[in-house]
Amino acid sequence: MSALALPPEASTIAAHVDHLLYAVVGVTAAVTLAIFATIIAFAIRYRAGSAAPRAEDVPAAQARARRRVEAAWTLVPLALFVAAFAWGARVYVERALPPSDATQLFVVAKQWTWKLQHPGGQREIDELHVARGQPVELVMTSEDVIHSFYVPAFRLKQDVLPGRYTQMWFTATETGRFHLFCAEYCGTDHSRMRGDIVVMEPEDFARWLEGHRGASGMAAQGEVLFREYGCSGCHATQPSAQPGANASVHAPSLAGLYGRPVPLADGSVVKADERYLRDSILLPDKEVAAGYEAIMPSFAGRIGEDEILELIVYIESLSDTKGRPQ
Repeated sequence: MSALALPPEASTIAAHVDHLLYAVVGVTAAVTLAIFATIIAFAIRYRAGSAAPRAEDVPAAQARARRRVEAAWTLVPLALFVAAFAWGARVYVERALPPSDATQLFVVAKQWTWKLQHPGGQREIDELHVARGQPVELVMTSEDVIHSFYVPAFRLKQDVLPGRYTQMWFTATETGRFHLFCAEYCGTDHSRMRGDIVVMEPEDFARWLEGHRGASGMAAQGEVLFREYGCSGCHATQPSAQPGANASVHAPSLAGLYGRPVPLADGSVVKADERYLRDSILLPDKEVAAGYEAIMPSFAGRIGEDEILELIVYIESLSDTKGRPQ
């Protein structure tokens, strides 16, 4: 591959991004050449001492034609800009909305490492195994500073932020190893924060998952944490169930909560997505559910990002609907 060549296209969206890039570069190059050609032609035609007519010599008919030319070079670029915007917006929306059958994986960035986890409990460091042709949604957060998850072959880059979740999705179309970089300067060893996306045939990936299966999946690990941190003493996890007999507080039930609207005490309504659940664990006073008191303690500084993700997966597993919030 030459120094000027783009990386191979290895995801379903890569070709769409490349086509948009080629179109923008092509139109920009054509307009640039046209402008320079016009400048050179005018410089020759209207050079000092030439017999070409000047503005004061232009008859009324030519003046009207000139106004039509001015309108054309205003409206044509406007149409090109609007077309580029519409095309880019379409690619953006396609990139932003994962399909409903996407496998949800989890990424935690930390100076200077990528930590990745599969729903089945398989954990990876600076490497992610996926199946070719299977949509994958990444739910990402950072433990320290801003990072950026960048896979050139997939034409995808997404900032990974501390204190919140960001998402990106892809469907790999080619098998092999594809470089993963951090594209946001994140400290002294930023250049070493890299890894690989390993794309396998579906049957090979199934064998890899089986061979690297942990003692329990993320939902099961989250259930253990749910009990260890005492959440089960206040929150019910089954429809029509009550919290523990010794519970002295009135707390919302988590059964079927994920993905549903939650009325808040201030009259607003939010979606019970990953962001809401994370904030409820770390910032419980931020969005208090209607009908409940703000008495839940904050777990900030007591629980890691990996554990928060496991708790979220467990709460998601309690929902009777698997539709993910968009």
